[in-house]
Amino acid sequence: MTAGEDDRLIAWADELRAVHTRLRQALRVTREALAAGDPAGEATRELLLYCHGFCAALTAHHVGEDRTLFPAIVAAHPHLAPVIRTLEQDHSMIGHLLGDLQAAVDRAGAPDELAGHIEGIAAIMESHFGYEERQLLTILETLALDADPAVVLGPL
Repeated sequence: MTAGEDDRLIAWADELRAVHTRLRQALRVTREALAAGDPAGEATRELLLYCHGFCAALTAHHVGEDRTLFPAIVAAHPHLAPVIRTLEQDHSMIGHLLGDLQAAVDRAGAPDELAGHIEGIAAIMESHFGYEERQLLTILETLALDADPAVVLGPL
């Protein structure tokens, strides 16, 4: 293996860490926008954009993992199939929570309702990311996957 090939292999672990960091930042910005309140009604559009952007980014990340990354991991490491099933179940649960948040945003739910949705997503997302990082980062350092990181991990 050449040095360049080794760098590319390790890059998958780096890419996952970077995407998780950006998603955590998007969640933080969404929480801050919600906590700032909107007494004059002017920030509502921004909050809707934050929520929509965050939901879209997290969904794209999970879809890419489910379609490309996870099958590659199971092909190379069949013993990780139970871990992957757990992560896919998390993706489904988070998808439902994101749908509930989007419905609340669409009907202009009260700030405390939106905050409740955001906090629920945050709790599951952080647990999911932590588990994924503990279980997969070492594997990703050796995974030979020739694909575009933006497709595999989401366009963040």
